[in-house]
Order: sequence, then structure tokens, then C-alpha cells
Amino acid sequence: MENTMPDEQGHPELEEIELGKVLAALADPARRRVIKQLLEDEAGAERHCTSFGLQLSKATRSHHFRVLREAGLIRQVDRGNSRMAQLRYGEIELRFPGLLELIRREKEEQASSET
Repeated sequence: MENTMPDEQGHPELEEIELGKVLAALADPARRRVIKQLLEDEAGAERHCTSFGLQLSKATRSHHFRVLREAGLIRQVDRGNSRMAQLRYGEIELRFPGLLELIRREKEEQASSET
């Protein structure tokens, strides 16, 4: 197999996305919250990294988005002086079918248990 590397922004190629890194990224509640919110958006939607309501310092927030990006869960793009996050839904679904649906269901189950 050819040895490939993440692109210059740290986005791994589809075949480089590793389950262990994805699960480690999702183990943190703040990062899982970001993914759950992205799952609520329409496919291909981009969101400003400050729009997730994370009450964290800028450095900590940047760390969490870097972990998500390097795990392959999100793609980040610069739009002027803003950084936007986009869920790599189709790619994650190809690599790990059903994983994102489990996360979506977790959110729904939490909501129903709170009512």
C-alpha cells in the first residue's frame, strides 16, 4: 500500500482514517457535541468553529477541532479570517458504516430520557 500523508491542513485521506483515532476523538464530550451538532445540519454545511457554544478557551477549542480534523471526522476550511468546520459525513459513512447514525441516536435517546 502506498504511504500517503494528511494534506497540509492535517486532513487524512479516506484510507488513512483509523477507527482508534476516531473513537478517541469521540470519547471527549465536547468533541462529540460538535459532531452531534454537525449531524443536525444539512449535508455539506459549514459552521464557524465558535458557533457550537463550547464554553472553552480559544486554545482548548482549537485543540478539540485539531483532534477532530486529524481523526478525519471534520474538514476545516479558511473563509477569510474565519475557520469553518464541515462534517465528513459521506467519507465517514464509507469508512465506518453506521457510526454516525449511532451518534445521532445517542443524542435522540438522551433527549427522550430527559422528557
